[in-house]
Parts: sequence; C-alpha cells; structure tokens
Amino acid sequence: KLFFDTNEYLLGKASTDNYDLKVIQVSDLHIRHLNKRLKRIANFINSEQADLILFTGDSFDHKDNMPVFQQFIQLLDINTKKFAILGNWEIHSEANISELNQLYQTYNTELLINQSVQLNIQNKSVTITGVDDYIDGDADIEIATQNYLESDYHIILSHKPGYNDQIYEKLKDKIPYDFILSGHTHGGQINVFGWTPVLPKGSGKYVSGWFEKEKAYVSKGIGVSDLPIRFMANAEISIFKLKS
Repeated sequence: KLFFDTNEYLLGKASTDNYDLKVIQVSDLHIRHLNKRLKRIANFINSEQADLILFTGDSFDHKDNMPVFQQFIQLLDINTKKFAILGNWEIHSEANISELNQLYQTYNTELLINQSVQLNIQNKSVTITGVDDYIDGDADIEIATQNYLESDYHIILSHKPGYNDQIYEKLKDKIPYDFILSGHTHGGQINVFGWTPVLPKGSGKYVSGWFEKEKAYVSKGIGVSDLPIRFMANAEISIFKLKS
C-alpha cells in the first residue's frame, strides 16, 4: 500500500500513452523525518519517469529540517529537471533562502521567485512561471511573466491558491497558460463529506482539485501541519500529461 493517492490528469489531446509533456506535482511535504512512506513516494516519483518535477511550496516547516528535505530530494533522479517555489513555511522558518537556492541547484532544481524560465523538452518549448508566496511573500504575476516568451506549454506555480483569481484576471487575453498548480490547503486536512472546518489563510475559495475557470489545480499535498492528522483528505501525488 502506498499510503497516498496518485491522480493522473490528461490535458488537451493527451492520452495515457500519447502526450508531449509529463509533469509531477509534489506539494506540502512539511518534512520532519525521512521515513519509509517518504522513501516510497520518492520511488514512485522516479518510477513515473516524468519530464518535470514541480515542488509547490512548504517542503519543510523549520530551517533545521532543511537537511532532511535534502535527504529526500537526493533520492529523486538527478537527471529529471525540477522547479520549486516558496511556501509560507519556508518563509516562516527563517531558512536562509540563498542556502535553499544552492541546495535546489545541487539537485537540478530551479527556485523561482516571481520568475519565468523557458526550456525545451522533446522538441517542445515549455515555460515554468513561479510566483512568490501570496501574503507571506510578495506574489506578483506581472513581474513573474514580464520576460515570458511564447511557448508551446506554460505552467504556473503558486503556493497559496487564493492568489489564483488575480493570476487569472491579470493574464487573461494577455499571456496564455495551460494551468496553475497550487497546494497549501491540504484539502482542508479534515474534510467531512466536503465540509472543511478550517482552511489556512490564503486559500480563498479553493479546497482541492480542478477549478475550470481559472485553469487551476489545488493539491492536497503530502504532509501535515499543526494538527498531525488527515481525515478524508488523503495525501496525494498528482501527474499531468499534456498534448496540444
């Protein structure tokens, strides 16, 4: 048993076996110890052989746990290109962001803070835009996309989904994107048939899953914060296959 959900989404004309781009979202690890479950998650990610691994924030809660996160990320295939953004916990932890950036670079990962990066995968141009944390950072989608170059695919990373409304409003009819990936909510962490008693600040109207208008996906993430429990809000790893 994996002890987490794996969800696969087919976008555009993609099918399970026919796609241009395959990405995996890893969100809200809140890593404290490298346990068997996290090793299983790393093995699963490697087995999927994705083109990109995208970390959407809250990888650790405390700066002292950065070395534990390093133990996790070094389990992932070094040859797979990765991108990451900050969540509120990396900021609250008072971690040294330049040290974190260096850690990411060591493992073939780019930390994006209001930045866009274009790369080529399988002869397709792909832009990844990462925004700073909404509320605890200084999220600015306009600065993040000021150097955007037209691409076959464009994926936006935004930790707190409450900012996705602004991304949609500011980019519509200006800069196309395939979807926004967020985390932060943990699916409410406790979810009783759709009722979530508590959502963290910055969640907005978003709990989890697809939001068609904004073209946004909100992951329930992997770890927990505050209450060490999940109820009907299973941890998840999400896989996206795209073909235009």
